[in-house]
Parts: sequence; C-alpha cells; structure tokens
Amino acid sequence: MARVSVEIENHIARVTLTRGDKMNALDNAMIEAIVEAGESLKTNDDVRVVVLSGEGTAFCAGLDVSNFGKFAGEDPETLLMPRSHGAANLFQQVCMVWTQVPVPVIAAVHGVAFGGGIQLALGADIRIAHPDTRLSVMEMKWGLVPDMGGMAVLPKLVRSDVMRKLVYTADPVGALEAQAMGLVTELSDDPLAAAMELAGRLAQKSPSAMRAAKRLADFAESGADEAAVLLEESREQAALIGKPHQMEAIMANMQKRAPDFK
Repeated sequence: MARVSVEIENHIARVTLTRGDKMNALDNAMIEAIVEAGESLKTNDDVRVVVLSGEGTAFCAGLDVSNFGKFAGEDPETLLMPRSHGAANLFQQVCMVWTQVPVPVIAAVHGVAFGGGIQLALGADIRIAHPDTRLSVMEMKWGLVPDMGGMAVLPKLVRSDVMRKLVYTADPVGALEAQAMGLVTELSDDPLAAAMELAGRLAQKSPSAMRAAKRLADFAESGADEAAVLLEESREQAALIGKPHQMEAIMANMQKRAPDFK
C-alpha cells in the first residue's frame, strides 16, 4: 500500500501520510516513502510551498513498534552509521529532507506527534497544531535517544534545559505548552485548512525571494559569525533587486493586483 501521497496544485505540494489506520506509524516503507517524497520536491521548480500532514486521527505516532523486532536481528552499526543522504542516514533524512527542500514547508499537526513523528514535524519551517495535539520526544520510553534528526533541529527551537527535559523524560506535552516552548508555531481548530490558507498566501509571493529567504534563514541559524551573515544578506539581496520576479512584485503592488510570476 502507498504510504505517502503527493499532490501539486497552484504551486502547492500537499504531502500526506496515508497510513491513517496505523496512526501513520513509521515502518520501513513509510520512512522510505517520506524521504522519497521530500527528495522529489527538492528539484521541482513549480513548487513554491509544501504542506505536510497525516490522514486519520494522528499526524504521526512515531516508529511502528513492529520495527523493533526487525531491528533486533540487524547490526545497529551497519543499520545506522552509513551516511546514505549527505550527512544523514535514511532515518535522519525523514526530518532533514524537509530542511533541504528549498521552499517553505508547513506541517499541519493533529492527534499525536510522537518520537519520529515530532522529529518529522520539526523538519518543517512552520508547525500549525490542533489545540488537542500531544507531542513527545518519546525515544527514552524505549531506552533510546532521538535519532531521526531531532537533535539537529531541537536546539534551534527550544532552550537547552527545555530540550533536555523533553529528551530525558519522554513526557507528552499539549499543543499550548508546546507553543510556549517553541515547538509549535500557532494553534488552529483546523490545522490543515490553516496550513493551506497560509500556503496559498506564500505561493503568491516572489518565488525567487522566498527561496532566498529560506536560504538566508538557514545560513543565519548555521552559527556563522555576524560578518558572514551580513555579507550573505547583501549577496542574496543583490541577486534579487531588479530581476523579473522583484519587478513583478513591485508592479503588482502598485497596480493593486495579484502578481503573475513566470
């Protein structure tokens, strides 16, 4: 059965986890399908925004427990240590691929986002959650540590003590508390509708400026020194000024019409 669907319309790619009967739990096929979906969008110039969601009652309940039995018979070094996707292994790429997609990624989160599920959501630029959503960095429950990209992104979102408590305890937190921590961007009674509305607005912005903004944000968060960030600001801006997308943005604003970016 298909684990992930990708639908592209009006420059918005809707990526949906389609294992709703299993709360979109991550088995090997789901992991591979998520990574494949993300990789396919990295070079799609028609896509301006991605919306990531899960069908059924949950965004993603984390690793399918049946996988524990499969992993028990494999050498963990052989399974985890090879770098199959740049700096990441296959499991880490579930999160990291969305940071590498060159356009904004919005996660619409509902039900639960546990373990690998929260790490998947953290790969997005923006997370919109239903108020009743529960989130947990759950690996410690199983005697493990986060290993699906979470430790590459968590320190950018929350304070060190908050991150450590989440990792050490594996306690679930509600969406309101998660928003206060920095894990959730905003709350909505219909997170998918809110994500699609936001995606529609972002898709009307200059595509080249939006991609530049994501690159610049990534660079600013990379730990580069102030001088390097200021230079990168200037470099990205110089590449935009006077170009067709920027000129169309100016004309559309002045003429009070929707832009038409070619």
